Amino acid sequence: MAQEVRGVIAPGKNEPVRVETIVVPDPGPGEAVVKVQACGVCHTDLHYKQGGISDDFPFLLGHEAAGIVESVGEGVTDVAPGDFVILNWRAVCGNCRACLRGRPQYCFNTHNAEQKMTLASTGQELSPALGIGAFADKTLVAAGQCTKVDPTVSPAVAGLLGCGVMAGIGAAINTGNVGRGDTVAVIGCGGVGDAAIAGARLAGAARIIAVDIDDRKLEKARSMGATHTVNSKTSDAVEAIRELTGGFGADVVIEAVGRPETYKQAFYGRDLAGTVVLVGVPTPEMKLELPLLDVFGRGGSLKSSWYGDCLPSRDFPMLIDLHQQGRLDLGAFVTETVQLDEVEKAFERMHGGDVLRSVVVL
Repeated sequence: MAQEVRGVIAPGKNEPVRVETIVVPDPGPGEAVVKVQACGVCHTDLHYKQGGISDDFPFLLGHEAAGIVESVGEGVTDVAPGDFVILNWRAVCGNCRACLRGRPQYCFNTHNAEQKMTLASTGQELSPALGIGAFADKTLVAAGQCTKVDPTVSPAVAGLLGCGVMAGIGAAINTGNVGRGDTVAVIGCGGVGDAAIAGARLAGAARIIAVDIDDRKLEKARSMGATHTVNSKTSDAVEAIRELTGGFGADVVIEAVGRPETYKQAFYGRDLAGTVVLVGVPTPEMKLELPLLDVFGRGGSLKSSWYGDCLPSRDFPMLIDLHQQGRLDLGAFVTETVQLDEVEKAFERMHGGDVLRSVVVL
C-alpha cells in the first residue's frame, strides 16, 4: 500500500523550499523503499532549487542519504528489508558497452525507479534530486541505488558518501590516481575539495596544497590533511603552487570549483605531464579558452571526474571500513545536524560558507 510521508519540496525556481506530504508507492520490479535516517545538504540540491540543473519542478530534494531498506519489489536479490544502505545515484545497468568491458564505474545507462512519487495534495509527480529524493521520511529508488555497508556506522556520516565526499575522494584516488610521494594541489576547499584532500592523504601524497579565498576554509583544509595553504585572494595561486613544488607545479591538481578562472589555475599549476582533474560542476553558459599549443606542449592528462569515478559496491564499503578503523574521519565533514523544516536555513548557511556539511537527521 502506498504511504504518505513528509518530504522537502522545491516548488519553483528560487522559491523557498517547504515540507509537504508526499505519496511513496509500493516498490515495483527492481525497486526498493528506503526509510531515510540521515541526508546531507549538498550544493547540488541548491542548484536544483535555483533551476540550474533543469526546470522539472517540483523537485523532491536530497540525495546524500543512508537508511534502512523497508521493502523491495519483484526480482530484487542484492538487498533485502532490514539492510542498512547508502543511496547512490549511479545504479549500473550491467549491459552497456562500459559495463560489458569491465568498467561499470563508467556505466552509460544508469537508472532510477520507474514509478514516481507524488504530492499528496494534488497528485502532481515529483522529480527526485539525482533520482533519489531523500529529504523525506521514506523514498522510492531503484534497488541498484542501494549499497549495503556496515550497519554499526552512524547514518549521519555514512550518507555523505552518497555524493560530495565520494566525489572528492574519488577525484583524488580513482580519477587523479594520486600515488605515494606525489604533490597535489586542490583548488576550492568546500566539502568536495576537503574530501579530495582527505583522499590525497589516504593515497600517500607527500605534499597537499589547499587553495581557496576563505581563510576559514583553509584552516579546515589543514585539519583534513593539507600540508600547505594558499589564499588566492591575496596570492597568485599558480606562482604559489610552483613555489611550493620546487618551481615545477603539482603532479595532480584537482579543481573543485567549476569555473574557467580556477580551471586555468589548475592547468598552469600542474607539472609537465601532470594531471588536471575537474570535479567542480560548471554551469551551462561557462566557456573555457586555452592556447592549444599550451595544451599540446605541457602533455599530461586533462580529466573530468563524475562522482569520483566511483563504483558504489566497491568504494562505499571500503571507505566505511577505513572510517571504522580511524583512518578516514567522515565525522569531520559534519558541521551541524538539522531537521527537515530547517533545510532552507541550511541552504543559507551553505551559501555563506558557514558550514562544510549540514546533515538532516530523521
